[in-house]
Amino acid sequence: MTNAPNTPEQISPSSRSTVSTWLARLEGPQTMGRGPSFWVAMAALVLAASCYPAFSDPYTIGNAAYFMVWTFMAMGLGIVWGYCGVLSFGQTAFFGLAGYAYGVVSINLGAAFGLTWLALVLSVTIGGAFALLIGYFMFYGRIKGVFIGIVTLSVTLVLETFMAQTAGPNWRIGDARLNGFNGMSGMPPLTVPWPGGDIVLYSGTALYFVLLVMVVVCYLGLRMLLNAPFGNVLVAIRENPERAEMLGYDIRLYQTLAFGLGGALAALSGTLYTAWGQYITPSSMGLTAAALPIVWVAVGGRRDITATLLGSILVIAGFQTLTIYGSQYALIVMGALLVFTVLVTPDGLISTAMHWIGSTLRRTKR
Repeated sequence: MTNAPNTPEQISPSSRSTVSTWLARLEGPQTMGRGPSFWVAMAALVLAASCYPAFSDPYTIGNAAYFMVWTFMAMGLGIVWGYCGVLSFGQTAFFGLAGYAYGVVSINLGAAFGLTWLALVLSVTIGGAFALLIGYFMFYGRIKGVFIGIVTLSVTLVLETFMAQTAGPNWRIGDARLNGFNGMSGMPPLTVPWPGGDIVLYSGTALYFVLLVMVVVCYLGLRMLLNAPFGNVLVAIRENPERAEMLGYDIRLYQTLAFGLGGALAALSGTLYTAWGQYITPSSMGLTAAALPIVWVAVGGRRDITATLLGSILVIAGFQTLTIYGSQYALIVMGALLVFTVLVTPDGLISTAMHWIGSTLRRTKR
């Protein structure tokens, strides 16, 4: 005789309490936005994004999916830099490493039976583990301040230089050729097993909706994590690491975990980018590529995950538009935008705008 499925009355109070606690952390001191008006606005944005493909062409939808690919790396840098106070130029190193890992694994395993998702998980794991390793040696080695930026940038440039020298038939892992500065190609896109034939998530509507769901889930999960004790300790370390350490927290452990989480999110972006374009090159780990995420996060607002997400999408879309229409000054515009942000709105354009809107609404209610 089998047991009846759990009914709401049979669910333990502790389980309900745990779920309620985590849902309550969607709002908290470490993230802006609370109350019905905020969540109605967020739901409206998600609904508008969901309806967008119905009014657009496949090429534009593919570009919109491309924009969302990069948001994971931006949110990861927001955690490392904005919440933990560690400026890292290594996000593109984890991005590129995971992209190459996805290419190697997916080319050798193939796309049947949804094995591309296994390749995605393995690639993100490799990128996150490498970030944890780098973070361990940096933070437990007592590296601080500007030297962290130097170390992470060095790691990025060393990986770029190494991958650029892997041309020739000898540089291969199984059936996957690394191909040097020409880049690796031929990896399959993400596929979903389905009766009657696999669904190929190439740069189109299907991939767009999968990425939209992933962005929303990642954003909500990070809000809950940052409003949990883990996020509170990160902010305490950012504001005064000596005081946090005197209170009994192992600040190096928290910094390492935050760095690993940021690296895993960058690796997720790298894997999705490689699956989206079926291509990855060493230039994805170059100096320009390493600097651009700094601009996205700084302009949006590094100390709030919502501002980071919205700002990165807007800045990436603007940069891509300038690039597509042949502007030779796209990088100059990005640099000027960064200088303007640092001098005029150091908290970020989106973050400053959100604060202004919030204060205006509160004055109106009063």
